Amino acid sequence: MDVLRTPDERFEGLLDWPFAPHYAELKDADGTSLRLAYVDEGPRDGMPVLLMHGEPSWSYLYRKIIPALVAKGHRAIAPDLIGFGRSDKPAHRTDYTYERHVAWMSQWFEGMNLGKAYMFCQDWGGLIGLRLVTAYPDRFAGVIAGNTGLPVGTGSSEGFDAWLNLSQTIPQMPIGGLLNMGSTRELSPEEVAAYDAPFPDETFKEGARQFPTLVPITAQHASVQENLAAWKVLEAWQKPFITAFSDNDPVTKGGEENFKARIPGTAGQPHVILSGGHFLQEDSPNEIAAMLDDLITKTR
Repeated sequence: MDVLRTPDERFEGLLDWPFAPHYAELKDADGTSLRLAYVDEGPRDGMPVLLMHGEPSWSYLYRKIIPALVAKGHRAIAPDLIGFGRSDKPAHRTDYTYERHVAWMSQWFEGMNLGKAYMFCQDWGGLIGLRLVTAYPDRFAGVIAGNTGLPVGTGSSEGFDAWLNLSQTIPQMPIGGLLNMGSTRELSPEEVAAYDAPFPDETFKEGARQFPTLVPITAQHASVQENLAAWKVLEAWQKPFITAFSDNDPVTKGGEENFKARIPGTAGQPHVILSGGHFLQEDSPNEIAAMLDDLITKTR
């Protein structure tokens, strides 16, 4: 596997991003070493909160949520998925598979040795993050899911189909522009530039290109059986599971109902519809941070 690494200077002076990077060395099944980057802020004995981003963003998506959690005494941990942010980027699209990402993040999570943790997940942060939850159910105390799902080959939305088509046909992928399009508020030029920072040129975007094709929306997609097995765990999940979808996301609108209908831990929880687009962390960061703090306060 050929691996690209974004130069560190690309991340210097980003708006509202004072957080030092931490790194973990992962080993792929083929023997390739990969460096995964993550933010780890707050007291070591604080309650760990995993903040899982999706496609094509990186942990910068949580820049306003991280300090809000730390101010409440929690430990905010935001990894960059392989192929995104400061993490290494395999150079070929065929290097990216759903199961490989689950294996990489499982390896990282085991190395963190967090004990019980909470999770907020969005987009691919849910497709991968919920697989972590179901693989290590004893290590999670509660989940908040926003604008995500765990698909098992039963179709997709018109919004996702449009995104899939765009992602595969656009000659150059404007990462920061896509984040701006997927947020209700207008991102500043500095914020757009921060989302572009991990990708010096198109060769660094193979993961961003490939991810939409990996969503198991048909029975022929890989990972359908693995997600069906994960749903079996979720259908017995009694711990708090809260949905926090947004009101203006054409990709996942209404997806919260599937979670609420099938997961016992959703019963009686303070589910909300937040204001925002697909990237609701840009539009409702204070509300998300408050929900996480409330969840931790009520359950620990």
